[in-house]
Amino acid sequence: MLLLLLLLLASTVDGQAPQRVSGQKKNGACACDLNSTVWSFPAVKYEAVLQQIESCEGSLNNLQEQVQLSNQRLPQIQALVENMTARLEPHQYLHDQGLYSALSLRLLGQELSKLETDIGDIHSQLNNAQTQKLSKEVGKLRTDVDRMEMADTINMKTVKEKLRYLKNGAESCKSIPKDFRGQHKYCFRGLITNISDPITTKDSPHGKSYISGSWGKQAQMNSEGQKNSYWVQTLLYSNIWDNTLRVYQTYADFMASANNKDFTVAASYSHANAIEGPSAVLYGEGLFYHCYQSADICRYDLNSNTVKRVTLPGTGVGFNNKFPYCYYDCRANSDVDVEADEAGLWALYATVGNHGNLVVSRLAWDNQAETLNVSQTWETRLFKKAVSNAFMVCGVMYATRYVDEYREEVFYAFDTATGKEDNSLALPLQKVAKGVASLSYNPTNRQLYMYNDGYLLAYQTHF
Repeated sequence: MLLLLLLLLASTVDGQAPQRVSGQKKNGACACDLNSTVWSFPAVKYEAVLQQIESCEGSLNNLQEQVQLSNQRLPQIQALVENMTARLEPHQYLHDQGLYSALSLRLLGQELSKLETDIGDIHSQLNNAQTQKLSKEVGKLRTDVDRMEMADTINMKTVKEKLRYLKNGAESCKSIPKDFRGQHKYCFRGLITNISDPITTKDSPHGKSYISGSWGKQAQMNSEGQKNSYWVQTLLYSNIWDNTLRVYQTYADFMASANNKDFTVAASYSHANAIEGPSAVLYGEGLFYHCYQSADICRYDLNSNTVKRVTLPGTGVGFNNKFPYCYYDCRANSDVDVEADEAGLWALYATVGNHGNLVVSRLAWDNQAETLNVSQTWETRLFKKAVSNAFMVCGVMYATRYVDEYREEVFYAFDTATGKEDNSLALPLQKVAKGVASLSYNPTNRQLYMYNDGYLLAYQTHF
């Protein structure tokens, strides 16, 4: 403070130069008038500077408090970032595997070349109006892709969607037998118009605590050995895996839980041939289901106790709870769903290549060669995790969504014969518990079978 006072006293007034004073000689002495106010104490300026110092000290103290507060919050922010990173880690595959990235031009060209070959083969065999239309459309798409090599003027996602549409069209041309629709006249009536209230309600034979599984009636139209049999497949291990099947020869036996026969499809619930997820269907002399921790469909032969399998097509087929049925609550390990209808056997699942949307593949069992194959595959635009379950009827895939604890709703349909989608449906489906483990259609009596959190429900469909 003393130094400040000295500086103030030594400073000039208003920035002026030192004062020069002229004098006069009077009576032998030099006399002059001197203005001593220039050396008076600058009290006003002193107070102003003092206020600035106090303000500066306050700002420094405030800044110091902010720095201390930041030091205290830094570990909290760091912990928050680490928590967010950990939460995002399970979804890293969306980026790593390119789930939502645009299709590369090279892969697009390869896929289009294969499609051109397939459509060319189909056109040479059938040579009808539909194949001619597909040939023209794929030719236009080839022109667009070639133009993309010169200039990036076409949105690649739009091109990919067009490619998906053409692929579905090609699959539809070679998929359904010519007499398929004619064999079942009700399939010509269009989509399902109504679903009854439950006509059968029963507890699972293993108890209501086992909330996941599947059940139904023999699904093959012309089956002989198991024509009137009913079956239940309950997932006894963590509601995810199992290795057993229970079969009843008649409906009366099923309702009475009597005279059943149990089959062991694998040595243990963790065997490669064990059952994973609520996905099974009894078709002919075989149980078809999703194989343990794989992208395969298995067929267990009830007579020979042998298992045959086939790998589902697609890039990054979802299994081990990657793309389960969800909507409201996810059903553990419901990634792959095996279904049956008038056209035969189907597998419903999702792939990384189709952005997690539902894929429909048609299965074919060759009795003579005893091999299981995939004959055709369609890609939909319906995100699998936005669906609570799905089933097939007359070659049409129907999807459901959760409404409330006692209701589901059929809201979507995809026709494999035409490749067309319909998301305007609103068919109510009553239930007695919240969760739906499986929902399957049976073409022999046109009924739906639901495994509803330990309850077994059946419904009648109407066209």
